[in-house]
Amino acid sequence: MGHLKVLIDNQQTKKIPTDTIRQKTKQILNALGCDSHEISLVITDNNQIQYLNKAYRGIDKPTNVLAFPMQEGQFANITPGLLGDVVISCETAQKEADDAKITLFERMSQLLIHGILHLMGFDHETGQTDCLKMEEKSLELLRELELNKDLNIF
Repeated sequence: MGHLKVLIDNQQTKKIPTDTIRQKTKQILNALGCDSHEISLVITDNNQIQYLNKAYRGIDKPTNVLAFPMQEGQFANITPGLLGDVVISCETAQKEADDAKITLFERMSQLLIHGILHLMGFDHETGQTDCLKMEEKSLELLRELELNKDLNIF
């Protein structure tokens, strides 16, 4: 079985039980055939994700999810079982859940799926075909993860 490191960063994230996030993440990895792979998941606030977004993407504002793949680039073969890191802002996730009239858990499922698919090499920003592939896989995973069949993808 793979390893999942879940870090809860501050008081805002106390709304999300670690066991629930761990289970959802394992379900996604299993569905993708990556049950022996490792990821790190950080659930944080807007201040921290804004810092990361600025440092790594040059965008000085908070975002909902960031993914840092380890299977790309020059050193991808060093740790083949390590997919990478996913960072989620619980503050932004809660606001987006409220705006969409869905639960925080449903929004977290959407964001987990999105972040993990980025770790797997899916990218919605590289063209229409890649975007459609990511949307299709996202919906497939969401239907396995959530009971609410009206819930849309990311």
